[in-house]
Parts: sequence; structure tokens; C-alpha cells
Amino acid sequence: MRLSRFLLLAGCLGIATLASPAGAATFRWANDGDVNAMDPATRQETVQLSFLANIYEPLVRRNRDLKLEPSLAVSWEQTSPTVWRFHLRPGVKWQDGSPFTADDVVFTLKRIQSKDSALRAPMSPVKEARKIDDLTVEFETFQPDPIFLQEQTNLLIMSKAWCEAHNATEPVIIGKEDNYALHNAMGTGPFKLVSREPDRRTVVEKNPGWWDKPLYNLDRVEFDVIASAPTRVAALLSGEVDMIYSVPPQDIARIKQTDGLKLLQTPELRTIFLGFDQSRDELPSSDVKGKNPFKDVRVRQAVALAIDEPIIAKRVMLGLGHPTYEMWGPGVNGYDAALDVRPKADPAKAKQLLAEAGYPTGFKVGLDCPNDRYVMDEQICTALVPMLARIGIKIDLNAQTKSKFFNKIGAPGYDTDFYMLGWTPATYDAHNVLYTLLGTRNGKRGEVNDGGYSNPTLDALTDKIGVETDQTRRNDMIRQAIEIVQKDVASLPLHQQVIVWATKNNVDVAQPADDTFPYRYVHVK
Repeated sequence: MRLSRFLLLAGCLGIATLASPAGAATFRWANDGDVNAMDPATRQETVQLSFLANIYEPLVRRNRDLKLEPSLAVSWEQTSPTVWRFHLRPGVKWQDGSPFTADDVVFTLKRIQSKDSALRAPMSPVKEARKIDDLTVEFETFQPDPIFLQEQTNLLIMSKAWCEAHNATEPVIIGKEDNYALHNAMGTGPFKLVSREPDRRTVVEKNPGWWDKPLYNLDRVEFDVIASAPTRVAALLSGEVDMIYSVPPQDIARIKQTDGLKLLQTPELRTIFLGFDQSRDELPSSDVKGKNPFKDVRVRQAVALAIDEPIIAKRVMLGLGHPTYEMWGPGVNGYDAALDVRPKADPAKAKQLLAEAGYPTGFKVGLDCPNDRYVMDEQICTALVPMLARIGIKIDLNAQTKSKFFNKIGAPGYDTDFYMLGWTPATYDAHNVLYTLLGTRNGKRGEVNDGGYSNPTLDALTDKIGVETDQTRRNDMIRQAIEIVQKDVASLPLHQQVIVWATKNNVDVAQPADDTFPYRYVHVK
């Protein structure tokens, strides 16, 4: 899933000495789900990339206001419409003391473009990277790319020598293979990884040799996985942790009324949506044999009309959701409020459409959902069950931890018939969604198109959007793309959620709208 800096979350490096703000501290926080792996090329997922951006750094990052700023590159310029030259930051060291050079940048691009990388899509416009000298590197794109810099913010640079020494020159698929980089990390960022216990605790300590001036005052950060919402809240109330990243909506009032604690809330750029398998000829979880109901647009339209999203946002999410009918929301380039009009729930019309499609009594199908990733995710999916039952679609709900969920529905197996997913376009641009989530799967395009939707007309339009530099013409094309996606019900947008965190009063953090958690802005008083 780039102008995105992917604000920090966990740790990296430990070498020389560099003074940090007075009153250095240990910071403890908890979330309901873990980071899946320490290798940045294994998953396009906010929690993982955000955490690893504390250990590994991109050439270009985002600041606390989500604006682009230099990171491992101090400056850049275009030498032609398809060539970008980056001037690398001198004096940067890896955790092992070796120098950061252009060789690491060229290596990282090749690694992230390898066959088992989960981040090939953001780098697919790049033809090659060339070393000019130790501190200069050029990227050549196949065509002019209007959002090239935005796409670089998830290119977290890895040490060529470290990967070679540990036989990790290519990423592996989580759950299918194993390698050293899945469990270990060695970067250039403000924190270094010191211990890793999957699904329990991950600890980082400050990198005293970090090249940047620390704004944080942390010596150590302990990240605990506490899946149970009551236990997680209790840990905050008792002072066991300084922050919880995922606040259950039902506990907001209680935390707000507790002395010594504070809530942080902001609208998120992420859109939560439902996806349909539209590639297989038969759905394994369905009682319909010999055909796939979701290949018929009337069935997808019926699902849209069966769901009363305003009720979900109000009653299930307790007001922490904004109903939507676009796959990207406010704050993302290409959002069009005039087209963000969700059809009202109409079970009678939905039943009629199902009958016309040949399913007058409905059908059975499985629904895959995470239970530890989004605001009230399992509860939302549970609420969908009776809504769809009203029109005859009988749901077999499979709610599981995000690590199992992502492994199941994603590449390479795409083992899902019907699923709920959330997506923040890391470029903050509609093209990211059109290319990555809705493009026809071809090894690069459609990398997170877990349902296999395919529309050649949309693909052709997406390609034009990807190279159009005139903003007015480009936004007109994005508007056309919205209309195609809505007409096809390619996927079914539900809502944008509100991010809610809670901390002790003596803790200051940055809370970006992309739901990343940058350790480098944490200050404990």
C-alpha cells in the first residue's frame, strides 16, 4: 500500500552517542493485535509498517502533520520526466556501525520488487535504481509518475550486507516460509529492536547514534499485545501501561471520567469495506454449486441494499464511524463528496435483485473478518449477519486474529469468498486504491485485490491516472473511476472510522490521521 513517511512505532539501531531530551523514560503501551513480522516487505499493513518505520527508514518520510520531509535523502530533483535523483544523507550508520550508502538503496528496491514481496505494487512504476556514487542514487520510472515521492515513504531501506550475511536477500511469505529478517531487524532509525516475543511483547531501545535530533525522551519502549478489551483497559486504569492504541468504544466514557487519563480522537483516512470473490467459478463456503453468485452484479447490489450502515455506525460503533460509498474518504486526493451518496437500505429491493439473479431463497456463504484490527471489527461483522439474513443470505462468520485473517485472505492463496477489510492509501491518493485493491491481479497490479475483481476499462483508466500530471484532468479521470467502481459494486465501502487512543496525562504523542504511531514524537513528562 507514496508520499507517506509512515510515522514510527517501534525501534531500531544502537550505536554511538547522541543526547536525548532530559528525563528519559520507559514507555509501555498495548494493542489488541501484534506486528506480524520484522521484515518490511512482507505485508502492506499500517501497524506493521508503522512499527518498522522506527527501525528502518525511507528516503522520504512524513512529519507529524503528514507532510513530506527528507529522511535518508537530504534532497532530490528530477533530471528528466522519468528520472529522479536522490542525494543521500552523509554520515548515517547502520546499527552494526557500517555506513549507509547507495548500495543499500539499490538493493532494497530489488528486494521489494522480488516475487514474494508484499510491497511490489507501490514500487511497480520504477524500472530500476542506479548508483551514481556512494551518496547519490537515481530512480528511473517506466513513465512519468505524478505521485512518485509519495510512493517512496514505504520503501524502508535495509542493509545489503546484513541481509546477505543472514541469507535474507529476498522476503518470504509469512506462514509459508521462514528467514532471519522475519524475527530480527537492523536499521538506521531512532530505535533498535532488543527483544521479540510474537503475540506477547516486543521491546525496543533508543539508538544513541541516530542521525536526527530526538524529539522524544524515551530510553525504552515496551509494546504488549493484550487481546482482551477489558484486560487492556484495566492495564491502563491500573497504570500497568502508559497508553492503549485501541480503545473499545464502550469504554470511552469511563476513561474520560478517570483522573490522570486522557483520550485522543481523530478521523482516520482508512475506509472499511466488504470484498467479494469474483474470480472463482464456485465459492467453497457456499451451498450454491457450479457457479459463483458474487459474479452477478445484481447479487452485489443486493448486499449493498441489505446493509444499514448508518445503524452500524451509530449503534455498533457508538458514533465512531462515518458511513461512506467511496473507497477513499476525505483527506485523500480524488475524494468527491458529490458521489459519496450511499443508497438507503432496502431489503425488499435487495430480495427482488436476488430473485432476478436466480437466488429467490438466497444462499449460504462464509464471511472472513479480523477481530483485533479495526474499531469493533468482529461486532460489525456480527451485525451484518442478521441484515443479510433478511434477504436470504445466510452467513457463516469466521472472525479471527489479524495474523490468521491476513494470511488466509491475502496473496498468494486468496482463500476467501467474502471478507471485511480496511485500507488507508499510503500515498493519500485514489490511484493507490485503484491500482492495489481494484486492479486486475497480474503479479504487480491488484496485489491486495483479495476478491479478484477485474475490469479492463478501469485498469486502462487507472493507468492513465498513474501518469497524468495535469491535476484537473487527473481528478476528472478519478471521478470516472469512482462511477465505474460504484456501478460495478466492485467492493462495498462501509465507513471511515475514528481513531481513539488513550494515554496517561503525562504522556504526549502525535496521532496522525493515517493511524500510524510514531515513537519519535512520544514524550513522557
